[in-house]
Amino acid sequence: MTNFLIRVGINAVALWVAALVVSGVNLAEDQESLGRKVLTIVLVALLFGLVNAVIKPIVKFFSFPFVILTLGLFTFVVNAFMLQITEWISNAVGLSFTIDHFFWDAILAAVVITLVSWVLSVVLPEDD
Repeated sequence: MTNFLIRVGINAVALWVAALVVSGVNLAEDQESLGRKVLTIVLVALLFGLVNAVIKPIVKFFSFPFVILTLGLFTFVVNAFMLQITEWISNAVGLSFTIDHFFWDAILAAVVITLVSWVLSVVLPEDD
């Protein structure tokens, strides 16, 4: 359970940093209070984790030839697609998470999320 909470926290921080760095990614901007913003960020992080756990393995399986051909760079496109799916589900649920343009904004956000997640995973302890 601790590992799950750490992963959700890492996802939340990574999404928040991506929303700060990438101008086309908006996360919890229409919320009034700090508590509602934090709740929205955590809920979007939970949703992002669910999308990554359920849909990403299937997409990675079918995109394997493209990942090989691009020497792994296509992984960022897969991650951007996971962000786009998270945005679609977030809008359906009523959470404040939008991405303006798929190609530049989502792919740049995927790069930022990957880097922040990697750094936080190295710094924070892994509970095995």
